[in-house]
Amino acid sequence: MPRRPRDLEVPKTPIEYFGAELRACREAAGLGRPQLGARLGYSPQWVGQIERGDNAPSEDFAKDCDTFFETKGAFLRLWEWIQRLGHLQILPPGFAEFLQREAVARVIHTFEAMAVTGLFQTREYAHEQLKAGRSPEEAEELVATRLSRQAILEGEDPCHVVVVFDEYALRRPVGGPEVMRGQVQHLIDLADRMNITLQIVPGAKGSYPGVMGAFMILGFGEEPDLAYVEGHVGGQLIERRGTVRAYALRFDLIRGVALPTDESLKLLHAILEDL
Repeated sequence: MPRRPRDLEVPKTPIEYFGAELRACREAAGLGRPQLGARLGYSPQWVGQIERGDNAPSEDFAKDCDTFFETKGAFLRLWEWIQRLGHLQILPPGFAEFLQREAVARVIHTFEAMAVTGLFQTREYAHEQLKAGRSPEEAEELVATRLSRQAILEGEDPCHVVVVFDEYALRRPVGGPEVMRGQVQHLIDLADRMNITLQIVPGAKGSYPGVMGAFMILGFGEEPDLAYVEGHVGGQLIERRGTVRAYALRFDLIRGVALPTDESLKLLHAILEDL
C-alpha cells in the first residue's frame, strides 16, 4: 500500500498540530527550513523537530512565528493550548473535573484517614507527598496546583470546610519532624478560622465507620451535592443522589465518634509537642 501523503496525515497531539501549522505557513511563504531558521534565529534542525512534533515549541518561538508570519497570536494560542493540556495530563484521571467543581463549592465535608487533606497541606508536606515517581518539574507543578486550591478558604465569603481526620493521618511521619511540625502548626492555625471546623477521631477508638477510607462531599447551595472518592490511580465524582446521601450519612456517623472541636484542638497541640 502506498504511503499516505504527509499533507493528509492528521496531527494526533497539540504539539504535532503546532508543527503542521508551522510547516504550512513556511511552505506558503516559499521558505525552506534553513531559510526560516535564519530569519527567526533558530537552527534548521530545531525547525524540523518542531514541524515533526518531536519537541514542544517554546513561548518565545511561538511569538517569533506570530511576528514573522503575521498570524495575530495564533501560534501563541497554540502554545498556551499545549501548556494547558500538558498540565491536565499530569493530573490523576478524574481530578481535573473535581478541581472545577471544588472551586465553586460553598460547603465541603471531608474525611481523611491516612494523610492531611490537600486543602490543608503546607508546601513542604505536599512536596513530600507528590515527589515520588515524578520529575522535579512535574512534582512542582502538582504542588502549585494543590496550593492554588486553597484560595477557596480565603476572601470575604470563603468556602466552609468541615474536616474530620483520623489521628493516624496526623501522626504519620511525612517528610520528617520539621515538615510535620510545620504541618500540624498550620492545622492549629486553620482550626481558629470561622469557616473551618476540624475534628479528630482518636486512635484509641478502634473500629468505626471511617475505616473504609477517605471521601469528600461538595455542597453548592441550589445545585445537588456531589461526592468525590480517590483510588490509587484516579478519582471519581459521584452524582447519583442516593449514593451521595449514603456518603453524607457515613460522614455524620464518623463525626459522631470524633472528638469535639475543642478537644480536637488539644489533641493537635499534644501531637505537636510529641514531634
